Amino acid sequence: MSDSAASILPQGAGYGVGIGLFFSAFMLVLTAIQTRYTGFSPKNAEEFSSASRSVKPGLIASGIVSAWTWAATLLQSSAVAYKYGISGPWWYGAGATVQVLLFAMLAAKLKLNAPHAHTWLEIVAARWGTVAHSVFMFFGLATNIIVSSMLILGGSATVTDLTGMNTIAACFLIPLGVCIYVVVGGMRSTLLCDYTHTTVLFAIILTFLFTVYATSPKIGSFSKMHDLLAAAAEKAPVAGNAHGSYLTMRSKNGLIFGVINLIGNFATVFQDQAYWQRAIASKPSTCVKAYLLGGIAWFAIPFAFATTLGLAARALTGDPDMQTLTPADVSAGLPASAAAAALLHKGGAAALLVLLFLAVTSATSAELIAVSSILTYDVYKRYINPRANEQQILRMNHLMVAFFAIVMGLAGTIFYYIGVSMGWLYTFMGVILGSAVVPIAICVTWSKANKWGSIIGALVGFACGVMSWLVVTSSLNGKVINVTVSDYEMLTGNLASIGVGGIIAVVTSLIWPENFNFDATRAINAKVHEKDTRHGSEASNRQTEESLDGLDEKKRQESSASDDVRSVSSDAAAMEEELELDPVGLKKAFRFASWSSVALTLILLILIPLPLFFAQTVYGVRGLAAWVTIGIIWCFLSAISVVLYPLWESRRALTQIARGMVKDIFKPGSGKYVPPAVTTSSA
Repeated sequence: MSDSAASILPQGAGYGVGIGLFFSAFMLVLTAIQTRYTGFSPKNAEEFSSASRSVKPGLIASGIVSAWTWAATLLQSSAVAYKYGISGPWWYGAGATVQVLLFAMLAAKLKLNAPHAHTWLEIVAARWGTVAHSVFMFFGLATNIIVSSMLILGGSATVTDLTGMNTIAACFLIPLGVCIYVVVGGMRSTLLCDYTHTTVLFAIILTFLFTVYATSPKIGSFSKMHDLLAAAAEKAPVAGNAHGSYLTMRSKNGLIFGVINLIGNFATVFQDQAYWQRAIASKPSTCVKAYLLGGIAWFAIPFAFATTLGLAARALTGDPDMQTLTPADVSAGLPASAAAAALLHKGGAAALLVLLFLAVTSATSAELIAVSSILTYDVYKRYINPRANEQQILRMNHLMVAFFAIVMGLAGTIFYYIGVSMGWLYTFMGVILGSAVVPIAICVTWSKANKWGSIIGALVGFACGVMSWLVVTSSLNGKVINVTVSDYEMLTGNLASIGVGGIIAVVTSLIWPENFNFDATRAINAKVHEKDTRHGSEASNRQTEESLDGLDEKKRQESSASDDVRSVSSDAAAMEEELELDPVGLKKAFRFASWSSVALTLILLILIPLPLFFAQTVYGVRGLAAWVTIGIIWCFLSAISVVLYPLWESRRALTQIARGMVKDIFKPGSGKYVPPAVTTSSA
């Protein structure tokens, strides 16, 4: 990269964004407002880790979109568009969308088979015991570490490129600000952060879209983009593409990347506690809707963003304002930042820096709360202090958030010094993680899944994936093992890992099936949950009984009436929960998730891309215009789904908060939320 590229923004901008104290302060204010004017307080362990399992589908969908929008989503998708043309954004988007869609089935089974679990590892432990729990905890924590490392590597590389900020400082400062508001606000704060990020994300993506294809003097139209890409193909034709063009879905390397992307992202969804955490936080009746909506909405982000900045980076090759990109720069995910700076100069660089910061912080907050839950419930509570009370659990959650923030900085620094780029790590993650995908999925969903077959499948698949990658890398590079991004060794390692692990787990389950009825998993935390839901009512009743001494008969009757109100309120809450966890309804939701997610998967991976691949068509101006227009329309519909819809479904809560704030303005202290039972008692 040129020196000018590194200094397009001042270092102060990098350190300001890296620390992110303003954003942290903003999130702390939101948490304070929520605590004061609603009934949700992060001082409760259940609220901290799972948002009281009461979040509506729009906000969950927005959280899914945000948590799944990593630095790699923006940077790596643009890099594959830069390398392979229009096929890259499709294969990136489709190859990472279907996992979220198919996860809707796991979400439905989670609510049916383990409605009170805090982590997916608790389900493994209840069903298969300590050995399986330990094995799959390795894969779960490895997933979180790899995902976090990609976030830090991609974020720090781009911040350094745009501002000249010290890379090591970026690795540690990025998680710092996030840690502050996650410790204070917990899961609900994370979801509010997700919503804020998603809103800004779509605004900036649409700005880049209309700049590139409508207003930019460098491109500014579909025909100019087409001409520039055609000229780029003449100078540097793409190996494996039809006629070497960037304007075709016939891309051999694009298809190979799609397969690698598909396998690797199965691992980072099915094994990442962050996605299970959102299913746990969701209302049972709407969790399937949330995941389907979130998956469909998310597709628009890498597809539209990469079709804009990734193609623009290739089209502007040779432009005086465009930086010269080396293969290492492309592997680091820098085409997007180069294109943004060339198109809008400091404004474009600043917009991308903000976009990247929000993507990294949002996904980082998801990883922090996810790992803190695993370390708290699956390590501390299971093996160290099984009798831990709520305050001890909450304190451990806080400590583990801070601990993993430090681990994230260290992991990013280590990978940086050994020369591992975000692009390499992204394509390699399936080699390490893919073998546990099928065993985990059948553990939650299939009563016949065999314990030892699943454990052996995960371990043998892991070994086969790594050995396959080593052998192919060595044979293709003159017996040298390196960390250069290459398609064939990554494809081999990914296929070996997920294939061997899945085959062993399924075949052993068919030969030696278990007959598990999921009663043990449904009992996870059931007594604790029942105690938590009744604790407030019982404590209030005891306080009322103690205060009856010295009261006259009239006051005694009023207090008795208030007890009845509390009892009715508690019974109503219990009845609502029972309806939410109705097995008939949840089984129906699972069937809906099954056929809808499979249908959407077939459409995204087979029915649309493969006919276009085999047709070998090179698109003209109209074809490119139609392709980009689909992305724009999809972007708008996605924004409506995950930006406007959550506001609509939360209209009552927003009204309640607004009323409380108005009351506080005119009569300080009068707007604070008071539980209905207390209000009735004082009446």
